[in-house]
Amino acid sequence: MFKRRILIVDDSVVIRRSLSDALSRESDLEVVGSAPSGRIALMKMAMVRPDVVALDVEMPEMDGLQTLAAIRKDYSQTSVIMLNVSTDQSAAKTLDALTLGARDYVTKPNTGPGFDDVLRTFACELTSKIRLCCPDTSRGDSARSSKDYVSPAKASFPTAATDLAKRVDVLAIGVSTGGPNALMELIPQFPADFPVPILIVQHMPPIFTKLLAQRLAARCKVSVAEGTSGQKLFPGGAWIAPGDLHMAVEREGDAVRILTHQDPPENSCRPAADVLFRSIARVYRSHGLAVVMTGMGKDGSRGCEQIYAAGGQVLVQDEASSVVWGMPSFVVKAGVVDRILPLDELGPEILKRAWRFRPEKRLQVGGRPMGTRS
Repeated sequence: MFKRRILIVDDSVVIRRSLSDALSRESDLEVVGSAPSGRIALMKMAMVRPDVVALDVEMPEMDGLQTLAAIRKDYSQTSVIMLNVSTDQSAAKTLDALTLGARDYVTKPNTGPGFDDVLRTFACELTSKIRLCCPDTSRGDSARSSKDYVSPAKASFPTAATDLAKRVDVLAIGVSTGGPNALMELIPQFPADFPVPILIVQHMPPIFTKLLAQRLAARCKVSVAEGTSGQKLFPGGAWIAPGDLHMAVEREGDAVRILTHQDPPENSCRPAADVLFRSIARVYRSHGLAVVMTGMGKDGSRGCEQIYAAGGQVLVQDEASSVVWGMPSFVVKAGVVDRILPLDELGPEILKRAWRFRPEKRLQVGGRPMGTRS
């Protein structure tokens, strides 16, 4: 039987023991070691050769970021999942870790009443992410290639005549695992005069979404902030759904504004891309453009169906450039996709569609002229 080999690195004895016990009960997982510090973890790496390292962000002597950098240098094929806590400092370091090459993260529970129940949930979430990082290809766990799917409603690669038939008035993005890096690559490509508002759902808890918005704002020409209820949308503005809040849009006269709320999670997510996408279809009808990027689960697929049915456009990131080809694959399977593109081609495609039917202007992507808008 295929077994995924895991090394647990955390300075908490309780976390190491609890995770070791929980993961060892899974028939397809094998805990090959544990370590209380990064230094000891690196000593063990050569001996136990894990497939996945569950790595604490905050540790004495050698913290998670230093340990991650060493692992990426000497064991580049080993997947790393960060274990963090719900603090601003830990969240900032976790975002740094994702930038340095960590595959994902799981937030550790706080001690107190109900700790055992929360710990079980934490272990279950880590187990799921370990399996995603290290799929059993002999059982067909990995996602099929995007080329295996063809939209029954429209061809996956339609001609310009059908592909760019309607003006885009809003860009809505849904993304999860691997999202921070993908967004850091995509959003900085948009110029300050980007002609439509941008709305983003990234599956993250509250502290993380605030930090992500700040980091994107520092790197992007468009303005970036967390979404707040009542915020009027404007071209060249980007808003990220706040953690633990759904984000939608509503029309108020000639203006469109953001609405945030705490309705129940959808697809086990809050914020959920489906909530945003449904409102895009309702408010913008055929003038919405949805983009679904790397992430596990199926959030976004039903909302894309509504955008597509309203006459809007849908793009998805391809499997090869995705950290996890879950969310995009469900949209493709639903047959509501206009284009399946690698991450480095999404920006130019979005810009082309956003400027279609707008005044002629030179299009720049990464400082290079891309031709004249028509």
